[in-house]
Amino acid sequence: MEQRAYPLEGMTVLDMGHIYNGPYAGFMLAMAGANVIKIEPLKGEHLRHRGKEKNHSVPFALLNSNKRCITLNLKAPRGREIYLEMVKKADVVLENFAPDAMDNMNLGWDVLSAANPRLVYGCSSGYGRSGPRRDDLAMDLTVQASSGVMSVTGFEDSPPLKAGAAVCDFSGGVHLYAAIVTALVERERTGKGRMVEVSMQEAIFASLASNLGMYYSMGQKEPPRTGNQHGGLSISPYNVYPTRDGYAAINCTNDGHFHNLLRAMGREEIKDDPRYETNHDRALILDEVNELVSGWTKTLDKDDLLDISRKHGFPCAPVRGLDEVVNDEHLHERGMLKWMDHPELGRIALQNSPLRFHDSPLMPIEPSADLGAHNREIYGEWLGIAADELDAMERDGVI
Repeated sequence: MEQRAYPLEGMTVLDMGHIYNGPYAGFMLAMAGANVIKIEPLKGEHLRHRGKEKNHSVPFALLNSNKRCITLNLKAPRGREIYLEMVKKADVVLENFAPDAMDNMNLGWDVLSAANPRLVYGCSSGYGRSGPRRDDLAMDLTVQASSGVMSVTGFEDSPPLKAGAAVCDFSGGVHLYAAIVTALVERERTGKGRMVEVSMQEAIFASLASNLGMYYSMGQKEPPRTGNQHGGLSISPYNVYPTRDGYAAINCTNDGHFHNLLRAMGREEIKDDPRYETNHDRALILDEVNELVSGWTKTLDKDDLLDISRKHGFPCAPVRGLDEVVNDEHLHERGMLKWMDHPELGRIALQNSPLRFHDSPLMPIEPSADLGAHNREIYGEWLGIAADELDAMERDGVI
């Protein structure tokens, strides 16, 4: 089969993102073939400095592969001029600053679109560019709190908990990527660019679907936290169960799954008990169902339980630690993870994009670059600035 180009080849993206949200959108654009130029302040973006190494942290490395890294002082008049010259040649600008940050530098949408009417401008913030909360400071934790995610996480008799992963940041980044690509599709038809925005709070809302189902079914009363059970308490068995060497998740979303589980357990007679007949029936006796299943799972090792689930056909997965995940044979075989010798961090498993474009190979991973590593290439070769002026720009603190 003929190998095809990457979908976004030929597109140039100016990635102004910092921390997780914006950089992840830029990462996915890069792995789809775009030429992503990461623009950082002279000391680098915040995420570079979270690790012990001089200019790198592991999160930075995971989110900034395949980008060309430059520094630019946007507060310097010459820095602003250079930025506008880059915008004229770019297809996309993305950022996840506070809503007024770029406008305050006189580099907001109105200015950039005047310089390049075909520009797609993607921005993401905690609460969006309008509404009473637009200026609230937002991080993943605070958005988890304000969005309802924390209220439904944890056990009924425990305080609300944050999700262990940065779910709001990365949901925002995925939606930002989607908005940018959608606007690029429109531009192909109309020739006009567009500003697109994503609110982290809005991006995570749909993930509360099960919990909202219980909220409405209870007459719009606050539902209890459900721990590891289904957010709407409407599926059973659905839980994390003990094994001899850890834990495993089992989720029987339909009656067929449950019947297969009973067969594996050697308890097929339970199928004829009317209290266990349907998911709705089993949801009424959650504790009893959980006791039945856990009494069986705790006699098995978690990997043996996985093998049994594959044989009998019910959803199951061992609860794995991070060491098991970064060494996951499946992820490495598919190319999602690849062990690489990072120039700053040493041996590390770097990620590819979860998006697969069939007939195009996975984008080879290029480890994240050092601060300002591509200044000469971008400013000299791409913008055509002479070497002596680049020297002066360095002396003057423009780059």
